[in-house]
Amino acid sequence: MSNPIAGEIKRLFCALQFSAAGFKAAFRNEAAFRTELLAAAVLIPLGFWLGASGVEKALLVGAILLILIVELLNSAVETVVDRVSTERHELAGRAKDLGSAAVFVALVNASIVWTLVLFV
Repeated sequence: MSNPIAGEIKRLFCALQFSAAGFKAAFRNEAAFRTELLAAAVLIPLGFWLGASGVEKALLVGAILLILIVELLNSAVETVVDRVSTERHELAGRAKDLGSAAVFVALVNASIVWTLVLFV
């Protein structure tokens, strides 16, 4: 009988490898992700420094992490759409536009959170 804990550790290790491959692919292939990652490298430490309480720090940092999450999902959608077909199609364009809109909403959210926490 195999050790269930060892199996879970192996599964977790494999999941971490897939995640690392995803980060590497996003960094290598997505200019927007590189730009947002650079901004996050500045804003996340700044959020920890500027937040007066744990809640404020969580809001400031979380808003920036949300941008990265949404950008990764947007890139995944775009990659799948491009894989399925290279021809122009209304639904493919709509899927890409919706992903872009989601990133925009995440950026607006971060702007609002940072403004409210730091200036109101």
